[in-house]
Amino acid sequence: MRITRDLGRSHDWSLHEAVLDDGRRVFVKQGADFAAEAAGLRWLAEPGAVAVPEVVEADGDRLVLEWIDTGSAAADAAERFGRELAALHAAGAEEFGAPWPGMIAELPMDNAPAPDWPSFYVSRRVLPFVRLARDRGALSPGDVALVEEACVYAPEVAGPPEPASRLHGDLWSGNLLWSGGRVVLVDPAAHGGHRETDLAMLALFGAPHLNTILGAYREAAPLADGWRGRVPLHQMHPLAVHVCLYGEAYRGSLLTAASEVLAL
Repeated sequence: MRITRDLGRSHDWSLHEAVLDDGRRVFVKQGADFAAEAAGLRWLAEPGAVAVPEVVEADGDRLVLEWIDTGSAAADAAERFGRELAALHAAGAEEFGAPWPGMIAELPMDNAPAPDWPSFYVSRRVLPFVRLARDRGALSPGDVALVEEACVYAPEVAGPPEPASRLHGDLWSGNLLWSGGRVVLVDPAAHGGHRETDLAMLALFGAPHLNTILGAYREAAPLADGWRGRVPLHQMHPLAVHVCLYGEAYRGSLLTAASEVLAL
């Protein structure tokens, strides 16, 4: 393999374009343990529902992926993606969690299973990152208390119980590559969870053609009543992660989400 172009850095790792001995272009990440990302990509690929890059190599501190040529976001690709995402979720998961240790950005994430989604979400997703943000000085004890109160309330407002869905887990717009008339998913934090989590993440930072994606998704897999009101609940985790990574810039958004959960 020959590195042909440096693409900068992301979090703790460097990014490169490279060419394999057989002439294939690949995308290379170096400088961290990418086992969770590789496992997640392979798991998402299993049902054949969504497009993900092939994992060419995952060894030590290097991850080599199929190269994806990207283009502009298009409405027809968004509609297709909505249907494909519904099919991915419907493929399901054996439990709430995953059989590998999780990562999101450079932060470890507990994928140990839990008996139901609210308990998994609160104990494995929201509270660990809220407490890490407190320890890093980005949240006050009062901030933490507010989020903890929202977590206590979470089972009451989580909506009807659903089986575990097969989630991407970090589905913000930057992890959607628009290529060849469809969306290719990258950088997952994959696990079995609640399907509304992926949809709330799409909305958090504004995915292109979001209404088209959601419309196609809902045609293929209708959502339980009240799903729009539950968006803040599902956004508490990614907002807590962002507070850990980037500090107080996301504190207000996290506290607003927690307050909205308490108002449901």
